[in-house]
Amino acid sequence: MSPPRSNADERLRRLLALVPWVAAHDGPTLAEVCSRFDCTERDLLADLDLLFVCGVHPFTPDTLIEVDVTDGRVWIRYADWFARPLRLTPAEGLALVAAGSALLSEPGTDPEGPLARGLAKLAAVLGVDPDEAVEIELGDAPAEVLAIMREAAAARRRVEVDYYSYGRDAWARRVIDPYRVFSAAGQWYVPAWCHRADGERLFRVDRMRNPVVLAQTFEPPAEEATAIVYHPRPDDPIVTLELAPEARWVVEQYPVESADERADALVVTLRVSEQAWLERLLLRLGPRARVIDGADGVAAAAAERVLARYSGSVTTT
Repeated sequence: MSPPRSNADERLRRLLALVPWVAAHDGPTLAEVCSRFDCTERDLLADLDLLFVCGVHPFTPDTLIEVDVTDGRVWIRYADWFARPLRLTPAEGLALVAAGSALLSEPGTDPEGPLARGLAKLAAVLGVDPDEAVEIELGDAPAEVLAIMREAAAARRRVEVDYYSYGRDAWARRVIDPYRVFSAAGQWYVPAWCHRADGERLFRVDRMRNPVVLAQTFEPPAEEATAIVYHPRPDDPIVTLELAPEARWVVEQYPVESADERADALVVTLRVSEQAWLERLLLRLGPRARVIDGADGVAAAAAERVLARYSGSVTTT
């Protein structure tokens, strides 16, 4: 029976750690790399295969990382593009120092290697100490709910909880099997099997209340699906929006089908899982956002409901 393959998170962390180490050592053997980063040769070669297609736009040979595996040894050479000096804002530099410092804590990284030296130089320019703790404030998930979900996931206990669906703008009582608790993009999440939906779902802890740990236990799947914060369904309706140029954050924050940047506008096509979510987005974008195709009247209807709430009257449709 072949050994289990690493999950995506483990592979990414290992790959980020081994690239600077291998690049700084002139052709280490595959056995040396496997021993240092605690992986099998099969996993290592699979990781290295990914590097062949890693680089920057337009992904021509001079912008791709070069990997050479010959006679049981491996060389990694950075693309010519990476030799160009980077111009970073102070905020970008600080984010890079924080991310690099976190990476140095991964097993196998060299605390005196090129990454550490580069971070020290960048930190000196920024006037910060890379060894200082960086405080990261995550979403305001209730501490008691977070603790209960962590304990339930560790004990593999089923949980009954009230959950607020942002897309539907409604609360519902759900019974879930919490696989684990993790943080991403400043929020706490719980990937779980939802018995109400009869499928795997991703829940935000700050939208949970009144959790009750049940007596029933569960067995987590042998291979958990990748925890994607949001992924549209293939049968979701497609909507095309015309946005102001400063609304480019929509493209960066949400998965889109296409984005056409014009002189005075940004035309974005995306899939919409719930109409309530689209209504909130359009209200947030303001009058300069316009639906070109796919959801006529949504913004106007949402605005009418908001005005009705402020005036004290509620119109049902």
